[in-house]
Amino acid sequence: MIRALLQKRMPDAHGSGEFGAPRGTHTHHGVDYACEAGTQILSPVAGVVTKLGYPYGDDLSYRYVEIDTGNGLYHRVFYVWPLVGVGIMVVPDDVIGEAQDIAQRYSHNGQMNNHVHYEVVRYVDGKKEYLDLGDL
Repeated sequence: MIRALLQKRMPDAHGSGEFGAPRGTHTHHGVDYACEAGTQILSPVAGVVTKLGYPYGDDLSYRYVEIDTGNGLYHRVFYVWPLVGVGIMVVPDDVIGEAQDIAQRYSHNGQMNNHVHYEVVRYVDGKKEYLDLGDL
């Protein structure tokens, strides 16, 4: 079970932050947790940081941290300015970064509540599969 210290993002002009919520032609692949920009974000799991990625190809100012737990699951926390590096071992509650201001990116289409996005993926036959956090 994953423990969250933050509350889930409340619905706003951009929809719900729940797993499976509609997102146009697809569904939301994770869960959004409300927080202010600058909030320290803690690792939800023990593992190795395997990637410091970019969720948007058109804006490299937003980042995510990926943690491999060694059991085929990759935990990703989006809209986080990384304070860890690739190859670093983390345990639950280690600071992995600071929340970024994602609401700013979407401010032109109505208010979005600031948040971090958390998703868990695994690869089955080379295809990415998103897991509902309620199943963990």
